[in-house]
Amino acid sequence: MKHHTLLFAFSLIVLSTGNSLGNGAGSSQQKLCGWFQNPTPGNAWLQDRSTEWVVGVQGGHQAEGDWPEFKASQWIETNGSYGYGCACITAVVNGESREVVRIVSARAQPIKVCRDDRKLKAP
Repeated sequence: MKHHTLLFAFSLIVLSTGNSLGNGAGSSQQKLCGWFQNPTPGNAWLQDRSTEWVVGVQGGHQAEGDWPEFKASQWIETNGSYGYGCACITAVVNGESREVVRIVSARAQPIKVCRDDRKLKAP
């Protein structure tokens, strides 16, 4: 019975903070849309209308989850097969460090969507 009481109390704490386990301080789930850039192996970020979100740094931080999958028509190569495309991701992010902690879902979009958005900086 003690186990159930402890589990119930712990569940209430998690629910009352609005946070799930493992997200860390300053984390929240957000939908981010903009230029998804992957210029070299292990390095990736998403530039939305307001900021640059770090998805991965070679030899350092790497977000959990799958990156968007781009068709050839949705990807602009700048360095061999590396380059950039337009995407939306739903992710757990750390707003303080501007890091994507975990990608929940990712969707590539036509390049035109980002090019037509005047509030997005060109990559």
